[in-house]
Formats: sequence, C-alpha cells, structure tokens
Amino acid sequence: MNSKKITAVALTGATVVGLGALSSTPSVSAHFSSTAAAAERGSLVSAEHLRTLSADEVRTVLGKGGFDASTVDNGVDAYRLTYRTIGTDGAATTATGLFVVPTGRRGRLTPVSYTHGTTSYKADAPSTSDTPWAVGPAYTYAGSGFAAVVPDYLGLGKGPGAHPWKDVPSETSASLDMLRAARAFAPRTGHRLDRDVLITGFSQGASSALGLARALQDGADRHFRVRAVAPISGGYDFAGAELPALLNGELEAKTSALYTAYLLTSWQRVHGGVYRTPSEVFQAPYADRVEKYFDGTTPGPVMFQGMPNRLTDLLTPRGWAMLRNPSGTFAAALRTDGEVCTAWTPRMPVRFYKAETDEQATTLNTDHCVASLRGRGVDSQVENLGRPLYQGSLHLGTNVAGTGKVVHWFSSLAA
Repeated sequence: MNSKKITAVALTGATVVGLGALSSTPSVSAHFSSTAAAAERGSLVSAEHLRTLSADEVRTVLGKGGFDASTVDNGVDAYRLTYRTIGTDGAATTATGLFVVPTGRRGRLTPVSYTHGTTSYKADAPSTSDTPWAVGPAYTYAGSGFAAVVPDYLGLGKGPGAHPWKDVPSETSASLDMLRAARAFAPRTGHRLDRDVLITGFSQGASSALGLARALQDGADRHFRVRAVAPISGGYDFAGAELPALLNGELEAKTSALYTAYLLTSWQRVHGGVYRTPSEVFQAPYADRVEKYFDGTTPGPVMFQGMPNRLTDLLTPRGWAMLRNPSGTFAAALRTDGEVCTAWTPRMPVRFYKAETDEQATTLNTDHCVASLRGRGVDSQVENLGRPLYQGSLHLGTNVAGTGKVVHWFSSLAA
C-alpha cells in the first residue's frame, strides 16, 4: 500500500494499549463513576452547520467512496456539534462529532451511533473532513432516514489535546455524550430522537460500539436503550488474537509498525510508565519523532513517510519484551480492552461483520469474541463480507461493504 492510499483514509485498525507502572487499569464502570462533571456531560457547547446535500449529491459522494447508495432516498444536513464530556481522568473537557439528519422531513428519527476507525490526524476526523471515507457511513445512515451520530472521540476533530487511542472507557463516554448532545440539538433541526438507538462501528470503533452498548444496557443513560449492535472488523481480543498475529508477522508490516507506535505513545500520555524516554522502546531515528507523529498535529502523509516499514526497525529489545511478555498493568490493560467481549452479556441482537481474511485486524478477533458471547448464551451472528477492497485493503473494504449490509439490517429492524 502506498502512502497516499493509507493516509487518505487515515489509519484504520485495532490494537491494544501498553501500560507501565500503574497500579491498576480503570474499567469502563470506574471511568463512568469517577466524573466530577457528570451533571454537564452531553450538554451542547455549540453547533455549526457544515453542508446541505441533495439525495443525488449524497449518492455521488457515496459512489466516490464505493459505498452502497441503494437505500438513500433523502438529502442530508450535516452539523458539527461541540459538547461537554470527560477526559481519561474524569475531568471536564469537550469533544466534537458529526451529526447528520435527512432533509425534507420532520419528526422522530431513530439514531444510529457510528464509531469510526483509527485516525492519527485531527483534521481527518468525521466532523472536520469531507472525504467520502470520513463521511460515508454518516451520509449512508442519514440518507436512509436515520439520524447519524458520529463522535470524533477525545482529541480528534476540534477536541483539545491528543487522542487517547484505543481507550475503550473514554471512547464509550465520548460516544454516549455525543448521543446526548445530538438529542439536545435535534429539535433545532425539526427532529427528535427515538429512545431506541442502533449502534455500529468499524475497527477501533467496533470495540467502541460494544462499549457503548454495554454502558447503555447497564443504565448509563435513562433515555436511550439499545435496539441492536453491528460491529465491523474489530480488534476485540488483542491479547489472544491480534498481538500474536502482529508479532508473528501475519499482518501487514507497515500498519503493524504504525499501530504499535500509536499505542505506546498514546498510553504513555494517558497512563505514564510505558517508558521514561521514547528511546527506551523506539530505535533511532524514530525515537526523536514518534511522539510528535501521533499527537494529532502531524498530517498522515508526513507521519507515514517518516515511520519505518516494519516492526524490527522500530522497536528496541525492551519494546519487543513489552509486547511478547505482557505482565502487570500491561496485562491488566489487555484484559480491560477485551472486556467488551468477556465481561457482559448483551440482551439485544448482535451481528458481527468481517472479511474472509484481514491484513490489519486478524479475523480471529471476531471468532474469539463470538465464541465468548456464545459461551454465555448470546446467539450472535457473523456475516462474512468476502474479500471487499478499498484502496487495496481488505480491512478498509469491510467498512465500505459492512456499512451497506448494516444499513439494510437496521432498516429492517426500524421497519
């Protein structure tokens, strides 16, 4: 894959977090209970109308990205919402997201929460990009008569600070608070949001989707309830599936190096203790540049060109040891990341989507998650998407193909 293709869609994949000397890893429930800003969470700070598109224009955008436009009957209005939420430490902060509603109709809408795949550059987030890749899922759902609710996550879009990558607790809280902000704003567009919410997400966002469904099932918000969940190509079992495949060279080499760098720098910011200096885990010359590359301010092409093509050129022996032999808080972080499949029993329909094979998120992630849920009596279904390609990538292709499958399923449920 060349740099233009990769960075045009940002990074999309799923990986895990590496921690250092922290005494414990906060769970999702602990993150939700430790908020001093709970009363203001989800309150709207501002809303900006981004664009209005006719149904034909929506279909044109989707066609450029390879998305299925067969269910699109409406034009769309797109807005950027800025709302109050909490950071990884439970302190008050703000985040942004994309809210898209169908034009030419008024009244009640079923919300679809879509959580996106990995991106390293703030401007590539859904509310700050107009590329077909970034907005395609939102336009698909809104053009099909739903209200699309798409969080940027913390630190992306117009959000302050760096993005805490692959941190399910903050992805969950940002997603929930984006739903609340959308509900508050919807009447200004002539709509109101149903209680029932349909949840989906791709890659990094697949785990986020399960995290949001879990939080709502546990009563995190008295208004919303989950109707169904449809995660696509997630990295649900990093410890037992993704990490072994990455270390054994079974996944695409360049993206494996990029995701590894992202996880180590992100979790050093969030938790500390991963390294004292970058040179402990990253080889020269990358140790001097890697933190800047993944702080949200470096455009994707610059980051891509400046990083090595394989893990062996990136990691020091200590970096390898952290990944090969998880222990302590690193192992605890792996367990927290995997709890979206192991620590709850969904009481709503769950349908997983995956490719036959995947160069970034091994399909064993899905297999292990489904097996875990079925072991607790959850009859979750799996739909094999075959071998869809987007810019040469099967992984990215599942977002395009999966969105088309999911909107048909969601439409049947809403009907």
